[in-house]
Amino acid sequence: MENTNKKLKIIYGDATLGIAGNQFHYIFNYARGGPESLVINGKEWLYREAKPTFWRAATDNDKGNGFVKKSIQWLGTDMFIDTASIAVRINEKPIAFPKPPVNNQYSDAEYADKVEIVYVYQTLTKPSTKVSVSYAIVPGGTITVKVHYYGNNELPELPVFGMRFIIPTKADGYEYEGLSGETYPDRMAGGGFGTYQIKGLPVTPYLVPQDCGVHMNTNWVKVIRSTTKNNADNSHDQFGIKICSLDKPFAFSCLPYTAEELENATHVEELPLPRRTVLSILGKVRGVGGIDSWGRDVEKQYHIPAGQDIDFSFSIVKA
Repeated sequence: MENTNKKLKIIYGDATLGIAGNQFHYIFNYARGGPESLVINGKEWLYREAKPTFWRAATDNDKGNGFVKKSIQWLGTDMFIDTASIAVRINEKPIAFPKPPVNNQYSDAEYADKVEIVYVYQTLTKPSTKVSVSYAIVPGGTITVKVHYYGNNELPELPVFGMRFIIPTKADGYEYEGLSGETYPDRMAGGGFGTYQIKGLPVTPYLVPQDCGVHMNTNWVKVIRSTTKNNADNSHDQFGIKICSLDKPFAFSCLPYTAEELENATHVEELPLPRRTVLSILGKVRGVGGIDSWGRDVEKQYHIPAGQDIDFSFSIVKA
């Protein structure tokens, strides 16, 4: 998409905010509460709106020490969450929320040097708490994402906290800079720091499907695909997207299933046919434990207290 003035083009829709530039077009949905489309170099990167994630598929130890029952509220809010408010800033300045008829004041030739949209979510827990997620876009197409969880001491501990991106097709694999192998906060000693290439989207073949594939202390991850859901796209060349840490490393998993899909299967053969890619960028991860078989709780330093605020940030860039 040609953009000769090197600025972002803004499309003020009735229910969406569109942002376009050279070889990218993003759409942020108001009603569904998140970015619904990230098209980069003609390739779509979202199958569903990106949302905060709070749940991991229960591990044997989560079940054995009773953590699942104590923290079950987070499963519900992982699947369903309310959008409490949305704010839009143009060139660092807030504007009146551009819903109809306010958006009618804008033309089809609106440009800016920076656009930021901020979603504030309200969890469906008892009591509830809030999460804010801001997306700031600059003319090169880079998206800076800042995530903040507001702590509430009355809520149970969290399994994880981060952002989940569901990608339309199954990835060919991914490359990342971080610790080797599958690592968790209390399972990092065996990981060596480096750059690693993973073929496909491997799922650890536990007898009972559960959380797996987490990589700690990651500086960046690049997801690589060669297929789209566009029937007119006959190319099989590989293309990618890259997520980079900003203030500190993040954890991530890149799997063909959501936490709920893993949770719903009692045996490996019950998992559905892999069709999509679920990329979870995580600011916090609970340890897995396993100190005395699968019954003792995780050591205290590897818990995620619900009363503490959580902040993390990352950027989405063209690969």
